[in-house]
Amino acid sequence: MIDLSREGAVFVLRFDAPENRFRPDNIEAWDAALDEVEGAGSPASLVTTGTGKFYSNGLDLEWMFAQTDPEVRDGYIPKVLALMARVLTFPTITVAAINGHAFGAGAQISLAHDFRVMRSDRGYWCMPEIDMKAPLHPGMTAIIQARVSHQTAHELIVTGTRYGAEAALAKQIVDHAVPEDEVLSKAIEMADVLSSKADPAMRGLKKGMYGRTLEALAGPMGSVDVLPRT
Repeated sequence: MIDLSREGAVFVLRFDAPENRFRPDNIEAWDAALDEVEGAGSPASLVTTGTGKFYSNGLDLEWMFAQTDPEVRDGYIPKVLALMARVLTFPTITVAAINGHAFGAGAQISLAHDFRVMRSDRGYWCMPEIDMKAPLHPGMTAIIQARVSHQTAHELIVTGTRYGAEAALAKQIVDHAVPEDEVLSKAIEMADVLSSKADPAMRGLKKGMYGRTLEALAGPMGSVDVLPRT
């Protein structure tokens, strides 16, 4: 479900699960892969990408609602948020190679990366919660607000707009829009140039920039019901 390969100083993490939705088992695999990248020292950098039509379709709510163990069910979203926080403060340069659709938590984890390259000919970047009549965890809102302009954050949250690559580039959601066969190579090129920056100091610097976001990601839902209304 997670394949980690290496091209010189650049590690490439490929997410390969049904619609690349997050579940506890593949989150553990993400963490194991990230441990390996961290253990490599410097120079190193990280590119993540998906498979097929999806970079990631986000949370697996069908799986979550099917869980009968409250501990498993209630612990699911915090695990996803913890992965976002880890990527946000990862001690190497990170680049999301968005090969296809990035929806919900998949879109959010792309924002946790330092840079984003998106396929220009197919695929959407979208926060669909308004159409699902579902709330966002405060940490999810915070990571969006931390990485895009206030007006763009407002627009993408309250309208559920599906942004193609050119629109996402115009809104500065992504950094580059390129044809399908250039997405991964462009991401690797960007990551490789900055591989020498890998250092524990980078984690500290990122924590300094995103302290409030990290607090929100680690916090409770508060008075917001996490379940979508039907």
